[in-house]
Amino acid sequence: MDNLKKSSPKRTSILSYWTIRYLLIISVGLLLTALTTFWWIQQEAMSNRMQTTGLLAQEIADRSVNREGSIEISQNLGMLIEDRKRFFKLTVEMCVIITDQQDQMLYSMPPLTEDEMRHKLNDSLNDSRSPEFKAAVASIQSDGETLGQVIVLQSKKSLRHIPQEEIIFFSVLLLFLIILSWLTIYLLSRKLAKPIQKVAKAAAQISHGRYDIVLDKDAKEREIHELMLSFEEMAGKLQQFEQSRAVMLAGVSHELKTPVTSIKGLIHAVREGVVEDDEAVEFLDIALQEAGRLQRMVADLLDYNALTAGIVSVRHDRLDAVPLLSEIVYQWKLTQADEVAEPMLHMPRTPLFLCGDPLRIQQIIVNLLNNSVQAKAPDRMVQLTVELLEQQGHGMAEIRVQDNGLGISSNHSEYVFEAFFRGSDKQSTLRGLGLGLTFSRLLAESMNGSLVLEEHSEEGCTFVLSLPLDH
Repeated sequence: MDNLKKSSPKRTSILSYWTIRYLLIISVGLLLTALTTFWWIQQEAMSNRMQTTGLLAQEIADRSVNREGSIEISQNLGMLIEDRKRFFKLTVEMCVIITDQQDQMLYSMPPLTEDEMRHKLNDSLNDSRSPEFKAAVASIQSDGETLGQVIVLQSKKSLRHIPQEEIIFFSVLLLFLIILSWLTIYLLSRKLAKPIQKVAKAAAQISHGRYDIVLDKDAKEREIHELMLSFEEMAGKLQQFEQSRAVMLAGVSHELKTPVTSIKGLIHAVREGVVEDDEAVEFLDIALQEAGRLQRMVADLLDYNALTAGIVSVRHDRLDAVPLLSEIVYQWKLTQADEVAEPMLHMPRTPLFLCGDPLRIQQIIVNLLNNSVQAKAPDRMVQLTVELLEQQGHGMAEIRVQDNGLGISSNHSEYVFEAFFRGSDKQSTLRGLGLGLTFSRLLAESMNGSLVLEEHSEEGCTFVLSLPLDH
């Protein structure tokens, strides 16, 4: 037991299980999305800033040509660059260089030596993989002639720079989305966990034998409402079955005890000499009859248990239905008294072939006929009708057994196929276990058919046995 407890895994609640996992999943997903978004924003910022830098370079190139068509560096160029840097929000790391046709530096901001200019231009213009600068170049032209060029250098770090305000905004937004997503799944999990917890508690009560379960069936969700309703109905059914089982067990015990007690008393009377001669023989005959009845009850129990356990084998032969039913009814009539009229048979003129077990079909039909005799009305002779017909388009044949007995009350009609059930009239007049119809239905279903009570009234009952056709 201790090893079993140690090996059993630790269980977590559905609320913790889903909220923690969903929080991890949504956090990782949003973080990946945020990283991708930041990378895309950096690329877009770099592209936009390089376009702005190119426009600035072109503006400086246009302002560097005088009326005579030669290069002239304006004294206000520094102020212009500072003004544009503030307007376009360019960084202080920007460098502006103006050269002539011979690539000689004419102007730089901030001031650079010739060697520093060469180094920056070689890094930015000749090495595209340079991690330090990117350059925007604009030609200084006059009348179609190139006089020089303007080169505006920007560090890649400054081009990718995202303002701290934007980073804080996106971080807060990301955190808000994570909290909102977690809160959503938490509320949903809690909403689902509550009815499950209630059902689990109700199931625990049922396991302890308490079936008076009352659950909240006012849930707005259809599935939860159906779960609560179905579970409460199941609890009611279990309570009903438990009560029926107790009653049935008492009834079965009584039915088995009665013939045993009778047999014991009869044999004891013969053994002690209470009765002698012909009366003793009569007592022994009665004891044999009681023993036979007891044997049939035990056989019914064994057959029922074997069939419900799937032990009994059922054949699926090709059977000619008309001669089979005629022979079954004929043999059954030979064992009946004169108070039972000759059953009326309604058979098709053309052959009708079934797929089933002839012995099992005989058991079902004989049981239905015997039940009809037991339901005999005291003021009329038993009249039975057995009809065979084909269900068009269904691949099934129907065997209808109709009687003119007392019928079955509406209160008992839904229980006639329940194991050990017997109507109040039969409980007082007949001795048996109430397994006949239950066993018959199981046999019908084992042959891929069905057995139903189609009609019931004070004028009699109609049972319908459906079996598959063999084409």
